[in-house]
Amino acid sequence: MSSDQRPLAIALMGPTASGKTALAMEWAQRFNGEILSVDSALVYRGLDIGAAKPDPSMLAAVPHHLIDVREPWQPYSAADFARDASAALADIAARGRLPILAGGTGLYFQALLEGLSPMPQADQGTRDAIAAEAAVRGWPALHVDLAAIDARAATKIKPTDPQRIQRALEVFRLTGKPISEWQAMPSQKRLPFRVLKLVLAPRERSVLHQRIEQRFDAMLAAGFLEEVQRLRAMPGMQAVAAPLDLPAVRAVGYRQAWEYLEGSSSAGEFSERGIHATRQLAKRQLTWLRGEQDARWFDPTHPGDRDALEVALDLFLPR
Repeated sequence: MSSDQRPLAIALMGPTASGKTALAMEWAQRFNGEILSVDSALVYRGLDIGAAKPDPSMLAAVPHHLIDVREPWQPYSAADFARDASAALADIAARGRLPILAGGTGLYFQALLEGLSPMPQADQGTRDAIAAEAAVRGWPALHVDLAAIDARAATKIKPTDPQRIQRALEVFRLTGKPISEWQAMPSQKRLPFRVLKLVLAPRERSVLHQRIEQRFDAMLAAGFLEEVQRLRAMPGMQAVAAPLDLPAVRAVGYRQAWEYLEGSSSAGEFSERGIHATRQLAKRQLTWLRGEQDARWFDPTHPGDRDALEVALDLFLPR
């Protein structure tokens, strides 16, 4: 028996379209597990087809956590996720079941497993004031303001990323300290679980690209554009002055579909942009995953890797 008596959890990480969902389902059923989604799109209600959300039969077969916890116009931060996920993990472990963390949102994994630097809580009044300024001046202008007070943060945040610009300005206005200084402070307490980190990713980039194209075509056939039409028609969404700035709408595929439905691109351009954006997401995910030095990598298309994956599970899980 291991001297480390912390409860166990498996982190199944990987780029989009690598096969994480199916494998997480299989393991949950084999090992008396429950799935905790680590995906910044799946937290939003109504983002189903385009986010490859588990269907009702899958949700009925295996308990899932942190899916459909916000409306698409509501904010949900990495700190929100870390808080909610920690509570869900404790509950799963207390019931004697195995938590399986499955997803590809690196910031969520980092916030949960390593903790976040201490940071002031969100202040709605300050956020509203910044959003009002952006409505008049535009987010690029506020990005210039950010660069004047925190050049380090501004180099990491794009002028087209309103959520992060708003948060950086909010932190400075609340505390007088740049967000980059807060982020440099030691992280809060790490997760009290023993976690096996596994990365699922094809060795050949062409294989992943093919999977992405196939998934995108399947999404369209399943009614993705109709889903985005329904999102656009929601009263809560119509009440938002700049819906394209919302994290939910900026999710890969949704932004491109939204712009197509507004008439700003042709059907061919929409598909090309959607597939390209998904490939870029996968590239960013792989870049982040390479920094996870304690993670073990496996190619889901390689039979030998599947055997090695089973060995890793066998060594980690109690007999």
